[in-house]
Amino acid sequence: MAEDEQSGIEPRSFLKCVTEVARLLDIGDVAVEPKYRHVRHLAHAVRTPLLERASLPEKWFAPLMAAAVYDPDPSFCRWFVEPAVYAFGRRRVMAALVDYLRVGTDAERAGAVRAWYSAHVPLRADRSPAYAPGGVRDPALDESQDIKAAWLEASLRVFAEAIDLPMRHRVLLDLPTSRAAYPPHLHELLETTVASARVHPDPHIRRWATAADHKGV
Repeated sequence: MAEDEQSGIEPRSFLKCVTEVARLLDIGDVAVEPKYRHVRHLAHAVRTPLLERASLPEKWFAPLMAAAVYDPDPSFCRWFVEPAVYAFGRRRVMAALVDYLRVGTDAERAGAVRAWYSAHVPLRADRSPAYAPGGVRDPALDESQDIKAAWLEASLRVFAEAIDLPMRHRVLLDLPTSRAAYPPHLHELLETTVASARVHPDPHIRRWATAADHKGV
């Protein structure tokens, strides 16, 4: 089964997102067939131009995030996430992914989970001209501790509410099993989640609960 089929995201949706980013960059030949290899080729074409820009227009933020979320490959969605982090800040990128997780379709939620890892990309002054001269960057752009807490809460709530088993896998199995990783206001929700996971029919979810129990949740 192809990666895009496994993700639940239609190839044409990803093609549409990448085509929009290419048009914003004024990359000429964007009329490609909606096949995975062609979409990936187009995505590769926009990667370097995005990183080479010292800033990106405000109107580019939503298309970049959509491309990141609709990219079915967790290895490549970074091509859209990373330039967005440099240009708009880690905080804003993570907040957008939290919104997708909270109110998106199951396919968009799965995409947000894939993109979340890339949102932690290390920032280096030599990687992007989005840094000011001398490697100066406003720290407020990347302050994200409260957004990370919001992600944990949204993930726990999606696990409780989701009907689809793969979705419950996606949001739970990437979560930390240590109570110390969660702010105090989420401890009660975490304990409820672990209690539910202990008796879940799926062995992978029960294994997550066992790991949490061993760490004192």
